[in-house]
Amino acid sequence: MSATPAPQQQQTFLAFDFGTKRTGVATGSRFTQTAEPLKSLALEGEARMLAIDKLIKEWQPDALVIGVPRHPDGAEHEMTLRARKFGRQLKSRFRLAVHEVDERYTSVEAESYGVRDVDAAAAALILEQFFRETS
Repeated sequence: MSATPAPQQQQTFLAFDFGTKRTGVATGSRFTQTAEPLKSLALEGEARMLAIDKLIKEWQPDALVIGVPRHPDGAEHEMTLRARKFGRQLKSRFRLAVHEVDERYTSVEAESYGVRDVDAAAAALILEQFFRETS
């Protein structure tokens, strides 16, 4: 028996600012249209996926959002491809919808706020951008 999907306005999400050294994580709700930074995972490979598994079990999101970086002109680069691969891994492993958001300058914006955890703050900005784009 499968769970009944949440009505769209009540959906919750986990968002990720993917990086090769650290991956920022945030959570948020479509109802409030806000996101909250959670933490950064300074893990790679399987260790990162195990940590994400714990977060998914704890927060029980309806879907996931990943930031996909691009050059200022919109062109793709190596990290674009790595972020998309990360998204495919999330979708395959956790069987949740994965939405991509253009995340140019989110880390720079997060740094400008003087936050302690730039990667988690960038993940929150990515999720808030997703809400703006899909409202």
